[in-house]
Amino acid sequence: MTISNNSTIELRGVSKSYQRGKSKVPIFDELTMTIEDGDFVAIMGPSGSGKSTILNLIGGIDTIDAGAISVGGTVLGNMNESALTRWRSNHVGFVFQFYNLMPMLSAAENVELPLLLTSLSRSERKKRVETILEIVGLTERARHLPSELSGGQQQRVGIARAVAADPQILLCDEPTGDLDRKSANEILELLQLLNTKLNKTIIMVTHDESSTAYAKRTLFLDKGRFIQQEMNQCA
Repeated sequence: MTISNNSTIELRGVSKSYQRGKSKVPIFDELTMTIEDGDFVAIMGPSGSGKSTILNLIGGIDTIDAGAISVGGTVLGNMNESALTRWRSNHVGFVFQFYNLMPMLSAAENVELPLLLTSLSRSERKKRVETILEIVGLTERARHLPSELSGGQQQRVGIARAVAADPQILLCDEPTGDLDRKSANEILELLQLLNTKLNKTIIMVTHDESSTAYAKRTLFLDKGRFIQQEMNQCA
């Protein structure tokens, strides 16, 4: 199963619910949305509105109850688990609020982790890691452990790891939620750079309204539905 160069994301009539005890709790009911290749979308909404669930569904981590999700024409529901895992490792990068770095590995080793699953040689992996660390401004911190880095630097490592395999799509779940304002802005500027210069498609869930200014558009989610959209001046 392959994906085309065009990574337009489409959700069509998507329904999703979770089991809570004996009851089913609906999250989405026939949700439809399109995110074009190269877009940078911020998603805001109250807690429990389904923001993170959208990321998990698009990234193939969670499954839908009904409807269809396609990326570049590839329907995720048509793939078995092993095919979905291969697709995800090649085409999607995840950026989390709390970095999820391996504490015993250096910055460079953390970035290299997803490349160990590829056919790249050791020298090719080394060159790729050096290039990515340069892009995120951490060349001089390559041998430092996470504990020796600031929160903003750790998140830069997390972003570098997310783009190591050169995915087209970055799914960012509250990527600045644990950072001070200065560090947060630096991370947002980096995401904007990846979008504008490398044409990465970025979907960012955030509770911070000021962070949305770095995206091309902002979608507001409430009770499983998009209730508003704003186009941003930075685009």
